[in-house]
Amino acid sequence: MEPGANNRSKSAGSVGKIRIAIEEATEICRAALRRAGYSEEQVLVITDHLVDAELRGHPFAGLARALSIIEHLKVAGKRVDCDIRITRSGVAFAHIDGDDAVGYLVARKATEIAIAKAKEIGISLVGANGLWYTGNLAYYAEMAAKEGLVTIIVSNGSRIVAPHGGCEPKFCTNPFCIGFPTSQKDKPVIWDIGTSKIMFAQVMLAQRLGTDLPEDTAFDSTGRPTTNPLDVLEGAMAAWGGYKGSGLAMMVQLLGIAAGSSEPTPFMSDFGFLIIAFDPSVLQSQEHVEHNADKFVESIRSTKMLPGEPPARMPFERSIESRNQARSRGWIEVEERVVQQLQEHSSIS
Repeated sequence: MEPGANNRSKSAGSVGKIRIAIEEATEICRAALRRAGYSEEQVLVITDHLVDAELRGHPFAGLARALSIIEHLKVAGKRVDCDIRITRSGVAFAHIDGDDAVGYLVARKATEIAIAKAKEIGISLVGANGLWYTGNLAYYAEMAAKEGLVTIIVSNGSRIVAPHGGCEPKFCTNPFCIGFPTSQKDKPVIWDIGTSKIMFAQVMLAQRLGTDLPEDTAFDSTGRPTTNPLDVLEGAMAAWGGYKGSGLAMMVQLLGIAAGSSEPTPFMSDFGFLIIAFDPSVLQSQEHVEHNADKFVESIRSTKMLPGEPPARMPFERSIESRNQARSRGWIEVEERVVQQLQEHSSIS
């Protein structure tokens, strides 16, 4: 803990946030999920993912998501004792039926299978359906990168995003991720983006905190731009990247269908998840790949920048830096309301 900062001191200059020790935040999250009915093994998997999001500076995908999971279990009558099972399996492929489990559990299992198969024969393809809330795809890409594997990962979901130029929801936030290992195993290059201007978790957090959405990110039911998160469920979110981002979102939706999702995907149910993993040394020597990847990284970092622009960086560098800083100081900043609601769910005061 940083000198002078206690576990729950107000953070200077950050209204509504408190500083909380990483260990305490982790245990509060675990306790809330335990009380919701998850097993100890499930609790550890979900919490590790959510706390990692907090450490990397993505609070909407962090502890607040635990609240959304718990609330969705109650509202939608979801089960925690799901039978996540492999329905098809070959030397280089597998399919998983998530049995309507939260996606952190299903995607983690799919990634572990993809890693094992790719390390054995060089390449693998694993798809899964019957899940909801997949989380940060970078989390799974980093798991594989630590094993020296390149990954391409996608996940689709319910209709909440409008195609470019439209205002009617036709696909989900549909994240797309590519992970690439480097010679420094703790510094992979990972590009993980949502194909909507903001993520659904940001909408949910804004609803929870009573704050507005950024301008030009959503529409109400009449097609008018809105910053009110309460309007989104009756309206739509805006696609990222114009027609290019919209097209990428459509392809992710189709890849999710290949993994087993239905169309239209039911709200908060039967998402599709697909991961392709391969060992780059099956194409070139590991020395060649790592040497040239490192040269490319240094080339990007040495880019001559336009006036006023910060130094160029590789995807995931900021996440690594934020996580290292958080671990070094021992605490994170979390919305006080989120912590209070987790304490209510966990009975920890």
